[in-house]
This record gives sequence, structure tokens and C-alpha cells, in this order.
Amino acid sequence: MRPSYLGKILLHWCDTCHTPVLSERCSCGSETRPVPVTPPGDARPAFEADVELINTIFSEHFGSPLVPPGHLVLLNKVPDTDRMEEIVMGGAVLGSIRYISEQERWEPIPRPESATFMRARKRYVIVDPGAEKSIREQGASVLAPGLAYIEPSVVKGDEVFIYSKEWVCVGVGRARVDAETANGMERGAVVRSRKNTRSECRPGEACWDDAVVSNSHNISRAEESAVRFVRNVTDRNNLPTSVSYSGGKDSLATLLVVMKALGKVPLLFADTGLEFPETYQNVLEVSRKYGLELVRSSGDSQFWEEFDTRGPPAVDFRWCCRVCKLNPVRDTIQERWGECLSFIGQRKYESFRRKASRRVWRNSHVANQLSAAPIQNWTALHVWLYIFREGAPHNILYEQGMDRIGCFMCPSSDIAVLRTIQKNYPDLWETWRIPLEEWQKKSGLPDEWLSGEKWRIRGMCADETDSNC
Repeated sequence: MRPSYLGKILLHWCDTCHTPVLSERCSCGSETRPVPVTPPGDARPAFEADVELINTIFSEHFGSPLVPPGHLVLLNKVPDTDRMEEIVMGGAVLGSIRYISEQERWEPIPRPESATFMRARKRYVIVDPGAEKSIREQGASVLAPGLAYIEPSVVKGDEVFIYSKEWVCVGVGRARVDAETANGMERGAVVRSRKNTRSECRPGEACWDDAVVSNSHNISRAEESAVRFVRNVTDRNNLPTSVSYSGGKDSLATLLVVMKALGKVPLLFADTGLEFPETYQNVLEVSRKYGLELVRSSGDSQFWEEFDTRGPPAVDFRWCCRVCKLNPVRDTIQERWGECLSFIGQRKYESFRRKASRRVWRNSHVANQLSAAPIQNWTALHVWLYIFREGAPHNILYEQGMDRIGCFMCPSSDIAVLRTIQKNYPDLWETWRIPLEEWQKKSGLPDEWLSGEKWRIRGMCADETDSNC
């Protein structure tokens, strides 16, 4: 799938502080170097659960973990059929992890730079000295005449490391044949090498507090610009003010900015009735910590009434946002203020639609809400460094491997995410599986519609879709 260019890629690395930096110079005074991540380049911190997943995937496949203790790791989501994330450490892209939904498993896709931190104990080959240069410099395949050794567990289709006899990594690639077959070959390709964009890797330990210090100038500039935007929009529009708060990181950063600009403002929470328990907990915690009024709209009953006639929402049939969020928010604003100005945690790096959006707008379904996006130009790393600096209470779900927070059964979620939710929240998922199963039987749909998460794609005509999410 093609990369999505949604804005300038700001990610750099400081080799003095061993931290990511969002500009060409670190706060320590050192020049930084760009990290060649795939667009849109909206990299985020890897929390403990993310690192555990990475190490589990690499250990199961290669017999060795990738991430050592004490190093900062970033994950950069890239376009794929389901979920694929680049791993950044030491200022280099070390490879990716990719979820194969048909097989319900993760696979590692290493780059040579990953050999800085690990050595494969299985699924590797060793080549003769004469083959090293062409593999390393030209991305040539490993041919049978140049093969010195192939680890016995290698199966056709496996990702493998390519080593010299001195255990120097000269490349990576995908096995074309099983180990047994390779040992009997006199000619032909054993491994198809992969030539990626190279990046320099310089290991060094650091923590996220160090990254906050390294980016102090970037965070301050971003905050100043966002605060100025909030004050300008407020001055131009004489309306009651609120912050649309979802329990997610972007709305939390937006709230912090708005409080810096205006002081205390009410939280407007669109309660769909389909939120995670941790989200409800975070909304209450933030409201109490900052002493803010919580104004709640509710779309729970409307969702199930609509479900009974339309069936489940889908990526191409998103009636849920209008029914569960927009309409209830419109009614709540009407009852509470009549009309209001709401600051919303929208960012252009999230999607083409949000990149194209104006920073101040009205949704046709919520005409009594003037929306404004103070952090429109922030990356996910801006958001997280700001939250870390402010010591704000973020939703604990992020530390459990979730990268975005919304309805637990959102059809726009990757299958990889849905599988995690099914595992971690079996009782919650059962409240969704039962009505799905009833709709499946009622509509005469095949078992795969439910088990393969095909309910997420309706495939209806364009005039029957709703894209207000």
C-alpha cells in the first residue's frame, strides 16, 4: 500500500542524548539527524506492553528479543492490509512487526540495523565470503553456490537474517525454500534479499523524561502557538466554550492547552455507551483532577435502536458516529448552551480527511457547535511529550498496547486490535458478539462474516454510507 503524505516528517534523533527530537537541533545544542520513517511518520512512544509484544514476536521467530532494557523505542504505523508498525531505536528503523489476519499471527520483518541489538538463534543463513559484498551492497539474493549454512528450522516464506562466517549481518530477506531443500540445491535462490533504506543506528540508554528535556524548545513553541490559536478563536467568537473530551491523548493535550489559554472550561463527553471501562475512569479522573464540570451526552439507546434495523456499522457504512455522537452532542449543546465553541483534539497526521479539514469548522449535523483544532499541526510525539511534561493523567489503555481510544468495537479498528480486545475484555466483547450473531442468523450470513470480522465491511452503495466519523 502507498505511504500517506500528511505533512512534513519531523522525526529526528539526538546521538548525544539518545532521544527522538522533533527538530534539527536538540535542546542540548547538538545537531540531530533525520530518521527515515515511512510517511505519514506519526511515530509514538512504545510503552512496556508494546516492547513486550515486539520482543515476544522476535523471540518466537528468531530465538532472541530485539529491545534491550533502558532504550527508547518508537512505533510508526505504516499502510498495510491490516496492521504494520515500524520499530525505531537508536535513531534507526530496525524493521517492522506485521499482523497477518488470515493466519491470526504477527511476523517480524527485520532490517540489517536490528543486528545492532540482537543475533538470531534460529531462522538465519550464513554465506561464503565471496557472496557478502553483492548481498550487502546490491541486495542480491542468497544463491545456493554461496550458501555456507542454513539453520534447520527455516521454512519457505520465513523472514531470515543473512550472516557472514564472522557473524556480521550482511542482509535480511525471505526464504525461498525450506532448509532441507536448500541443503540439496546446487543452483537457484535460497533467500530473496530485501533492500531497505539504510539508517544509522547508535545505541544509548535514555528515558522519556530525557526526551522531554531534549524537546523542551519544541514543546514550548507548539504550546505557545496552540494557546495563541485558542485565544484568537475565542476572541473572535462570543460563545460559551468547552473542550470535547474523549478520554484519548489528543483531547487531553487539547484540554491542557485550552486551560493554559482560558483557565477552567467544561468537558463535553460524548458517551456512546460503547466505551472501555478505563475511558470512563479517565474522564472522571481528569474532571476531578482539574476541577472541571463534566457535561455528558448519551447515545447508547440510539445505537441499539439503529442496530435493530440497520445491522452493525461498518467502515463503509458508519451510521454510528452520527447516531451515537453527533446527534446526542447537538441535543446536549442545545439544552446546556444553545450554541457553543468546542475545542477538539483533531490532528492532520491522522488521516487525509483531517489534513484537508479547516482548523475552525461546523459539522452539518451539529450546526450549533463551532469546532476548533488547536493541535492540528502536532504529531503524536508532540502530544505525548507534552502530556509527559505536564504530568497529566492519560488513559491507561495506551500502556496496554492500544494506540487510539474509542468505542471498543469500532469497525475502523484493525483486526489485530480487535483480537487484543477480545482477549483482554472477553465479557465486554460478548456484549457485542451476541447481537452480531443474532444479526448473522437473521440475515443468513456465513460464519466467516462473524469469525473473520467481515461485519466491518458492508460493501453497500456509496449513497448508503455515512462518513461523519
